Amino acid sequence: MTTHSSSKLTFFFPDYTDPIEIAYLDTGISAGFPSPTEDFTEQRLSLDKLLIKNKQSTFFARVSGQSMIDAGLNDNDLLVIDRSIPPSDNRIAVCFLDGEFTVKRLKVEKDGVWLQPANPKYHPIKINEENHFVIWGIVTNVIKRL
Repeated sequence: MTTHSSSKLTFFFPDYTDPIEIAYLDTGISAGFPSPTEDFTEQRLSLDKLLIKNKQSTFFARVSGQSMIDAGLNDNDLLVIDRSIPPSDNRIAVCFLDGEFTVKRLKVEKDGVWLQPANPKYHPIKINEENHFVIWGIVTNVIKRL
């Protein structure tokens, strides 16, 4: 896996040369009362196949900061980002804004595009003609470490 860093995000590009399949319990794991073990069925699961729909356009980035905590994106979480998904209102996107990478929710309104944080301590950013702005991709999944 190769990497590239910016001050806000660290990017990782997937290595598909040796996909790994791990055991997967298809019955679900109870978060309430324990379930009987006789229903146990084991299959094989590839996280590449589950999390990545478009191999050539997918990359990963590690979150740095707290601006998206109310959307479930915390500092050090790993994002799965797909560049082939068209940006649209209410999607969470990785954007390049005035020389820095950021992850925010897109708000498309009549008066323009806003980058909306998911933390009340941060202010929305209105994109204007003076901004150097590029949407790099849409976040499809988040991988957390407990």
